[in-house]
Amino acid sequence: MASAAPRFDLPTIEPETQPFWDALKEGKLLLGKCNGCGRVHYYPRPMCPHCWSEDVTLVAAAGRGTLYTWSTVFVNDLPPFNAKLPYIAAQVDLEEGVRITTIIVDVPPEKLSIGMAVDIGFEPISDDVTIPVFRPAGS
Repeated sequence: MASAAPRFDLPTIEPETQPFWDALKEGKLLLGKCNGCGRVHYYPRPMCPHCWSEDVTLVAAAGRGTLYTWSTVFVNDLPPFNAKLPYIAAQVDLEEGVRITTIIVDVPPEKLSIGMAVDIGFEPISDDVTIPVFRPAGS
């Protein structure tokens, strides 16, 4: 039996990012929080992008936000996105004050509106990688 071809469309999970990816698989989105300036950032990293402090911890996001903008993507040759066409690429402002690039699911584009409330969901794209997606709040 032939083994599956290696996937080059997945992020490299390093020891520093493992807790972030593990949390997504468990249904939690982690944000970085700086203990120096108190600001939250996404994506989590070991240094605060605002004040450069290395005193950063991980905190769970509430999973709620508002739709900032979106675009329906009809053409994308790159996996895994080519199998999802068409899909809605979007930016969502989380309650915590950070903006995240994501995908909107479970709603046709004509039902979207700027500022609409959205809730997080989690979509596995491999055995090791789950991504955050958003859908209209309450759906």
